[in-house]
Amino acid sequence: NLCVYCGSGPGNDPDYREAALALGKAFAGEGLGLVYGGGNVGLMGSVARSVLDHGGHVTGIIPDFLLSRERLLDDVQDTVIVPD
Repeated sequence: NLCVYCGSGPGNDPDYREAALALGKAFAGEGLGLVYGGGNVGLMGSVARSVLDHGGHVTGIIPDFLLSRERLLDDVQDTVIVPD
């Protein structure tokens, strides 16, 4: 597994999203699992969605206080909610 934490926003350049999608595809293609921040938006969401779309495994880790502020990506195989 590899851990990726990046923006919960899309960034200012569409190339960022394309890079995030390519990274997710590469992870899945190499059989590497993704560990990330758990959300379904922004660059983090793009990486995670791409891993899933290409048959990979995703673990989302999110602090409890963010549950009310962020939308979780429900399709991940594992979600871990931590106190802080």
